[in-house]
Amino acid sequence: MDSIWDSRVLSPEAVRLDGRVALVTGAARGIGAATARALARFGADLGLCDREEEGLRAVVRDAESLGARVVAGCFDARQGERVEDFVAAVEEALGSIDVLVNNAAGTFAAPFLDVGERGEEALIRENFGTVTRFVRAVVPRMHRGGALVHVTSVEAHRAAPGYAIYAAMKAAVENLSRSLALELAPRRIRSNCVAPDMIPTPGAPLPPDGLSPGGWALTPWPERGAPEDVAAAVVFLAGDLARFVTGASLAVDGGTSAAGGWKRMPGGAYEL
Repeated sequence: MDSIWDSRVLSPEAVRLDGRVALVTGAARGIGAATARALARFGADLGLCDREEEGLRAVVRDAESLGARVVAGCFDARQGERVEDFVAAVEEALGSIDVLVNNAAGTFAAPFLDVGERGEEALIRENFGTVTRFVRAVVPRMHRGGALVHVTSVEAHRAAPGYAIYAAMKAAVENLSRSLALELAPRRIRSNCVAPDMIPTPGAPLPPDGLSPGGWALTPWPERGAPEDVAAAVVFLAGDLARFVTGASLAVDGGTSAAGGWKRMPGGAYEL
């Protein structure tokens, strides 16, 4: 098959998402809200869902003010029947879905031995089951090919004491994404992950000075991260600039995964 660049010029227009339909889960706040607004600015129409009604309404208003057509659904992404109905409504109103951003997730802090079966089941359903459920609902509606973008975490690639099951599910999503990249390639559907860390959100605020209680920098990069940094990575993976990128995981973490145990101290020196 020919490359798209045989008949097109690589230019700034290639980043645009005009005429495409993107579905974002967990779109009411934080990374999901920033991603929805960014996709709208780059020309996409949107299907947005979240269980937080007030925040979702605000994001819908912003996206529509940016010119996007929007279909919104306020429900819990763990509800399988609601997921199927919502995805069908998005396709009916906006047409073939081109981008799925699996962002909905949640966790709580507890040692593994203190997490009972009900808590474990809830974590699995929220962090892995929502991903598989939306993939199954959306992929048959990707009639022009498309892009799956799964928001995981740096915890998909390292231990997370106190969050063991959450981290295991993020690792599961990362592995699933690679398998989907191979299975869906004949349908021209790409599957990639974005793995953030040290991104302040309403559920996970960070110190404004970017320093830990011990005085060392939270990231090697000297500037604070923001939800928009993750949204920028999603926009890249959603569009033609990433059309030969599949099965990848893009770290948006200010260098924390590269640093391992190294910590940047005041003055710029690193210590273990």
